Amino acid sequence: MSAKIYTDKDATLDALKGKTCAVIGFGSQGHAHALNLKDSGVKVIIGLYPGSKSRAVAKEKGFEVFDTAEAVKKADVIFLAVPDTKMGAAYKQDVAPNLTKGKTLLFSHGFAIHFKTIVPPKDVDVILVAPKGPGHIVRRQFTEGKGVPALIGIYQNPSKKAKKVALAWAKGIGGTRAGVIETSFKEETETDLFGEQVVLCGGTSALITAGFETLVEAGYAPEMAYFECLHELKLICDLINESGIAGMRFSISETAKWGDVTVGPQIIDAGTKKRMKAALKDIQNGKFAKTWIKEYEGGYKKYNALLKAGEKHQIEKVGARLRSLMPWVSKKNIKGAQAAY
Repeated sequence: MSAKIYTDKDATLDALKGKTCAVIGFGSQGHAHALNLKDSGVKVIIGLYPGSKSRAVAKEKGFEVFDTAEAVKKADVIFLAVPDTKMGAAYKQDVAPNLTKGKTLLFSHGFAIHFKTIVPPKDVDVILVAPKGPGHIVRRQFTEGKGVPALIGIYQNPSKKAKKVALAWAKGIGGTRAGVIETSFKEETETDLFGEQVVLCGGTSALITAGFETLVEAGYAPEMAYFECLHELKLICDLINESGIAGMRFSISETAKWGDVTVGPQIIDAGTKKRMKAALKDIQNGKFAKTWIKEYEGGYKKYNALLKAGEKHQIEKVGARLRSLMPWVSKKNIKGAQAAY
């Protein structure tokens, strides 16, 4: 059975009228939700810890900024836009003591609720509004009159109005312009982690790097390897995004199509799928979540070492030089554009 897709005609901002919405954190998703809601006419305040570097940024964007605990007290709807690993501590210290009956707790990812790093009281609504894209894209699409598709989910609904609030929030950030689907915290969390690890980030970056290394090790110029394995990927992804896999195949040469349908399945084969299933199992049984929380508690040692090694890879040096020759390629440092919390 196909899921119902909610669009602008199915949602209004009425459920947020007269309410104060607190965005806790002003990083990628936090700043996008806050700015989009503000532009939609919703009253938004920002909650941050006292020493946060994001305070100046949020004030510059026209928001009232409060310490997290104070923002929670003042708000009717509280959006926890804090990294998964830090969310439990922030909730325990500043949010939980100030949550009162009738408030709504909102998340853009189900990790903390699903893996129980946060256990909310039964007398508050707990909802999910998860745009299917990074925060800077959520913001950019909104300012262009477009929107990023989003998911909504209801975990607790003592008020019986949780879905209306979720749809109103989704409309306020531009999600209903593109389409909103209802899901559960469990489904969103597990599929989101799987997609990030196996296809969108982990699978793609590993595939690009392995392809680049294979060509360079075979004696081909690194610049050629970069263009073939990384640069052109966006063109193919854009075609897939616009028309699906079949549509992409319609737009490429017969030779490329033949290589696609015959060689692709030899690279991503039954063994790959078996490892994908193992990765999914680790997500479902909580092993990944426990490992990730342990890594955070240990000071991100392995995490930082792996990121640093990736930054030093030859593909990054070659890519930086080639991109510098293309003035139309955005040079924005997204990584440094927004502080996290």
